[in-house]
Amino acid sequence: MNGLSFSAPERRDLLVAWLALGLAFALFFIGGGPAVIAALSSGGLGGLATAFVISLLTAGVGFLLHELAHKVVAVRYGQRAAFRADYGMLFLAVVSALAGFLFAAPGAVHHQGRITKREHGLIALAGPAVNVVLGTLFLPILLLAPSGSGPLALIGSYGVAVNYLLGAFNLIPFGPLDGATVRSWSTPIWFVSFLVCAALAVFFGFAALP
Repeated sequence: MNGLSFSAPERRDLLVAWLALGLAFALFFIGGGPAVIAALSSGGLGGLATAFVISLLTAGVGFLLHELAHKVVAVRYGQRAAFRADYGMLFLAVVSALAGFLFAAPGAVHHQGRITKREHGLIALAGPAVNVVLGTLFLPILLLAPSGSGPLALIGSYGVAVNYLLGAFNLIPFGPLDGATVRSWSTPIWFVSFLVCAALAVFFGFAALP
């Protein structure tokens, strides 16, 4: 089995993706371009800085660990695996957030080597599984944080919402999404996984949004 290692270009791509996604989600969280203009006009950049930090700790970590989970499992099965950022899509994520909506596709883990269909399915499933774990870890913060829109409450809210929604979205069995790979390996496992993630997204993810 290959050891888990990160080249300099891969570390750079991971850092850029984390920061770009943090910025994109922060812009989206505060309301897009109009909110940024209002903050610049009033000199109130503290709110944007706070949103950026919260975004890095919730959405940024969710996306980052999702991709790293793919790599860890791929390496576990003897693959040569590395994350490659899509700089065009990262730019689009920031621009779309300024426009008031969000489309985030930061890049992907590319892996090579001989592999079975089961192993390929488990590599794909690892990303959404990590998002479920992260969403569950953020849940006590959401439940125990003082009511209101303070930083701790927002970390809990966005941590739960982004991770549960990200897990469910990636298990949609379409195109390059993880769900298509999982379903091609095992329809029953895909169905149960998608059902669990969809239920968490509906009952906790959407409800957690501020």
